[in-house]
Amino acid sequence: MAQLTLYLDRDTEAKVKKAAKAAGVSVSRWVSSLIRERTAEEWPNIVREMAGSWPEAPTAEELREELPEDVPREPF
Repeated sequence: MAQLTLYLDRDTEAKVKKAAKAAGVSVSRWVSSLIRERTAEEWPNIVREMAGSWPEAPTAEELREELPEDVPREPF
């Protein structure tokens, strides 16, 4: 397992320690979790599971009905 050294100002260090304590994990685990979340390359499962959970949501076609007709584009 790799080790990483971080240099934090006191205020940031206090915030990290407080957040880790509130989450009930070590500072190392809290920071590791944050890095994993921020570097994820796909949507979390909870987001994928939400698909179709709002049956009243308008479709893309319904949303576009109210838009004016698009103007012709100029060729390059």
